Amino acid sequence: MGPVDYVVIEFPGNRMTGEAFPLLVDLSDRGIIRIIDLAFVRKETDGSVVGLEARDLGGEIDLSVFEGASSGVLDQGDLDEAAHALDPGNAAAVLVYENLWAAPLARALRRGGAQLVAGGRIPVQALLAALDATEETVPPGGGSAAA
Repeated sequence: MGPVDYVVIEFPGNRMTGEAFPLLVDLSDRGIIRIIDLAFVRKETDGSVVGLEARDLGGEIDLSVFEGASSGVLDQGDLDEAAHALDPGNAAAVLVYENLWAAPLARALRRGGAQLVAGGRIPVQALLAALDATEETVPPGGGSAAA
């Protein structure tokens, strides 16, 4: 298997446009990821957590392609934990996926005796700030600031 990740995607005011779902399907169809679990939750204004079915999200978004995208990896405790990140009154999609692109690389590394000893994720905001700071130090024309 490749590495397995999860994301919690908040939809303020329970407003889902469905615009990103075809992109998720495309990633799966191209063998880049495998959707292991996809669940939807809403955090009520009183702080309670309600699991949602795809049909509860509104008829204007066709989520039938995701029917059966549940392996049982996510349980109510996971959904309650994910809801901690939500503002009251908002909904979220909780997605667990395997990074299929990494599986061949991982197998080759293991065959060679290598092992993963650390990993992590750099927040997008931190990466953008670092790139912006780098651009500020490079003079026009791409030359070195030290030159």
